[in-house]
Amino acid sequence: MIPSPSGKAFESLQAKVIDLINHLPLLKHQEWIGRSLSTLVRIAGEDLDRLDWKIISASLGDMEKAFSMFYPYRHVRKIVIFGSARVSPESPEYQIAKDFATAITQQGFMVITGGGGGIMQAGNEGATAEHSFGLNINLPFEQGSNPFIAGDGKLLNFKYFFTRKLFFLRESDALALFPGGFGTLDEAFECLTLIQTGKFGPAPVVLIDRPGGDYWQDLDAFVQKQLRGRGLISGDDRSLYTVTDNVELACEAIANFYLVYHSCRYVNEKLVIRLKSELSDDSVERLNTDFSDILIQGKIEKSQALQAEVGDESFDLPRLILHFNQRHIGRLYQLIATINQMGADSPEAAHPEQK
Repeated sequence: MIPSPSGKAFESLQAKVIDLINHLPLLKHQEWIGRSLSTLVRIAGEDLDRLDWKIISASLGDMEKAFSMFYPYRHVRKIVIFGSARVSPESPEYQIAKDFATAITQQGFMVITGGGGGIMQAGNEGATAEHSFGLNINLPFEQGSNPFIAGDGKLLNFKYFFTRKLFFLRESDALALFPGGFGTLDEAFECLTLIQTGKFGPAPVVLIDRPGGDYWQDLDAFVQKQLRGRGLISGDDRSLYTVTDNVELACEAIANFYLVYHSCRYVNEKLVIRLKSELSDDSVERLNTDFSDILIQGKIEKSQALQAEVGDESFDLPRLILHFNQRHIGRLYQLIATINQMGADSPEAAHPEQK
């Protein structure tokens, strides 16, 4: 908590700020720290209400705690589990969520849940507290911490939904959704919207039902009939998610996404795809033949890290660079799937759980 600016508390704060400014040129991320401080200085000059400052202070506090908690686990891929808080431990939905969490953590991944009951509890129970996180929030009902994550150092209580949602996506490398109510559907469509618009991912989305269940099949049928059928989404957008009622297939969909593909970012107008192992020239030529439709100009080319990526932890990884049109996200997912198939036999593919 920031001390009240009076007396010794103010003097201590003043000394810390002056010390930070003096050491700023020596800090690794000086540019971004400086930008953040400049933003706060500008905001301080505005005529804001007390509530505005409470929102700023509390949201920064949420982020500080979350960044600190996740940092030691930054090199392990994490799977967010969404689903109803209302299902009982005796339900088949609870059991398959628990089984999935057990299976995916046995492969070396970690699990993130909302820390509450129902599907969230199943995820923490299956993964165990050692391999899972809980991102909780105080609600008037339904949202106490479940006993499988309560008291653990990887449980956080957020004040705001928006900071909580930020870290669900900021820290996730895949999304596993189980049947749920309005909240689950909100999370499903929000994540797909962010993927479709390039604001999240690429990352696998797996919609998992109880064996023989039709919850996600019915939703998929609606999407195909009403959204795709009316031309409201692209036909390739079906590649953005997987529907299954099988734990093994759900785990495969996630692990296979990271066999060779590591991550991507934009540098100026170029999409830089980082790979865990280099593709052959013949493989890249095949990619150019099969995916020329998603290029604005030029070709898909092999590359090392660009100058703008100096200091990035993935600096030593090989890359593919392309002028992606940023519209055909489903085709980009198909490109990633093809890349993973091409390099599936490489030694690096044995550890999809590692970032």
